[in-house]
Amino acid sequence: MAPLDKNADEAPKVVGDPFEIPQLECGAMADTHTFEAAPEHNEPLGFPGELLDNWQEVAIAKMGELAEKNRAFQVYLDACVKCGACTDKCHYFLGTGDPKNMPVARQDLLRSVYRRYYTFAGKYFPWLVGARDLTKEVLDEWYTYYHQCSQCRRCSVACPYGIDTAEISMAAREILDSVGVGQKYCNEIIAKLKKTGNNLGLNPKALRATLEDLEEDLEDETGIPVKLPLDVKGADILLITPSADFFAEPHIDGLLGYAKVFHAAGVSWTMSSYASEAANFGMFIGSYENMREVSWRIRQAAKDLGVKRIVFGECGHAWRVGYSFLNTLAGPFDFLDQNYPIPQHIMEFTSDAIDDGILKIDKSKNDEFIMTYHDSCNVARGSSMGRKEGGQFDLPRKVLKAVCNHFYDMDQDTIRENTFCCGGGGGLLTDDLMDLRIKGAKPRMTALQQVSTDYGVNKMAAICAICKTQFSKVMPKYGYDMDDIMSVHQLVANAVILDGQDAEEEQDAPEAAAEEEK
Repeated sequence: MAPLDKNADEAPKVVGDPFEIPQLECGAMADTHTFEAAPEHNEPLGFPGELLDNWQEVAIAKMGELAEKNRAFQVYLDACVKCGACTDKCHYFLGTGDPKNMPVARQDLLRSVYRRYYTFAGKYFPWLVGARDLTKEVLDEWYTYYHQCSQCRRCSVACPYGIDTAEISMAAREILDSVGVGQKYCNEIIAKLKKTGNNLGLNPKALRATLEDLEEDLEDETGIPVKLPLDVKGADILLITPSADFFAEPHIDGLLGYAKVFHAAGVSWTMSSYASEAANFGMFIGSYENMREVSWRIRQAAKDLGVKRIVFGECGHAWRVGYSFLNTLAGPFDFLDQNYPIPQHIMEFTSDAIDDGILKIDKSKNDEFIMTYHDSCNVARGSSMGRKEGGQFDLPRKVLKAVCNHFYDMDQDTIRENTFCCGGGGGLLTDDLMDLRIKGAKPRMTALQQVSTDYGVNKMAAICAICKTQFSKVMPKYGYDMDDIMSVHQLVANAVILDGQDAEEEQDAPEAAAEEEK
């Protein structure tokens, strides 16, 4: 969209304060119920196909097992004093007004049952501590509201005890899966990945054909044969990227940006048809077993191809799993080059290439864009970059400023470690939750509209596949166009001039000018 004009009647109206407390509306989202998984979605993940006859017994036992093996989970259930610091931090609460979307209230849906079966007071004086029996109605309530949490951890930043609502949400979903009540969206995706290596179900032949088409597009644009290699043994770098990069905008343009950077840097690289997916939905459902199985494919691909390092593309939760869990779940990676981070983010690679003067950049190529940047939750609050504190905030902005002349940050209380979620994370990026997604995006959209009004910002960049997909769907609801969300490496691709490309463009310029005069 064009820069917002404060005086124009057609300019979208700023929807208010991002932190505005909504009027409470009990049960506002009680009927928002995402589709449940069928047996063919559950069983490949090792879960019962449908609700077990003895589901209550299994669920209570699973809760105790999680509390025993995950000390943090038990502490989170025991430590809350209901101080209220988190109540207004959730974007879904701010967007819906449903009090059960307050983080403390959402936690208590599980905490109240835990107290009933695993604390002295809850067993003998349940009415004193708000303890509840686990009934089918409670189980249904869990399914509804634990699929209205994007596991963004914004509430955890505000909690004086460091309680991580995301861990409680993940545990609740694992308990639900263990009794046969899984979510269709997440479980179907994991099952596809186990079968084909990616969330889309693309087989190697289809993937290769897709990459070849993109190579043709790149050569048409640049005149340079930039390759998108697949299954090349002995390459230095294995790129693990979200499968959205193969088929959707603006993700594709980000993938082309990676290819241009690698080409300009003169490194050998490859993707893998066996591990053609960076995303790991095992984290969303709290299943370390499934998260490990997905991660193990990356290790196996790296060993089979004989690469020296692993680089992750633009995907928020993929990077959180890669940064926080990959070495634990699938390590040790002692066969890789230990001189590089294991794994490494594409933002780190591109930042280093900029510092080393490897990339020839023309920032004017992006002059039509007045940019801001959305910090993706799992990057901001679950990882780092560049081997320095705050690198996950600084490196993307550094790269953006290196390729763009116009950049403005949103309100400081809505970015970096306090960033608002896009509204579609945590396994909620499904059309049956579109109403929730639109409402959950409101705080971020409000902050974006503020900088659009104040500085003329007309595009927002992100480094998360889910964020980019979510924003392309919900931004039109707030007066923006679908393509007003961009990949950071899409902007890199615009600005990078490959050797031989600039000379060809100069030759074409007089012809283009003459054609325009006609």
